[in-house]
Amino acid sequence: MTSSHLHPTRCQTCSLSSLCLPLSLSLDDVEQFDTIVRRRAPLTRGETLYMQGEAFENVYAVRSGSLKQTIIDTDGEEQITSFYLPGELVGLDSIDSAVHPGFLTALERTTVCEIPFKRLESLSEHLPELRHQLYRCMSREIVDDRRLMRLLSSKTADERLASFFHNLSIRFDRCGHSAERFRLPMSRSDIGTYLGLAIETISRVLGRFQQQELLNIQGRHVEILDMAALEKRAGIIAPCCNERRRA
Repeated sequence: MTSSHLHPTRCQTCSLSSLCLPLSLSLDDVEQFDTIVRRRAPLTRGETLYMQGEAFENVYAVRSGSLKQTIIDTDGEEQITSFYLPGELVGLDSIDSAVHPGFLTALERTTVCEIPFKRLESLSEHLPELRHQLYRCMSREIVDDRRLMRLLSSKTADERLASFFHNLSIRFDRCGHSAERFRLPMSRSDIGTYLGLAIETISRVLGRFQQQELLNIQGRHVEILDMAALEKRAGIIAPCCNERRRA
């Protein structure tokens, strides 16, 4: 990789830094983190950040745009296993095997920060808050993997799509975008590959969601009209609130 593809960046001026870094880090600690982070030249739509089987060296923080991870099995079948949005860390699933499990491809013009993992690991030994943030990101990755397994193993097509849109809503909200109105960076074909559904099934279910006024979809633009109904369709059970202690 040539130096022309890497540029210094400043975490202090990044609007998404609170998603990558713990808020409790001091300015001096953030300065230390700045020294190991580099911003790559923007990826164009369809450009690959890393290949399946490539040696793992870096994790990446998405600054803008979006990416998908695709795994090709021994029979040549493709499975999209993840979508990544701004503020999310990419590559944590490669730590154990030390190789990337799939191809990571930009869905649109995308910018990422490159973080050498060995240097991140070394720095986190001296910054407990940073280490805990890394653990939180890993935990979120595990939760997302389990959620996908549940989607593919037991849920109906309606439940899968409702869960998918509800999850996107949460993630767009987390990175500062509207939770009710957003643009899909992925195609319906990508959604189908991710959820294990045919495009015809997706079109039929989305048409039903619009008739029932759960969603309004124009091209790739989505508006969630009834969040409570969408959660119910997804089979999401609201957590019970603990009763307040009486004085």
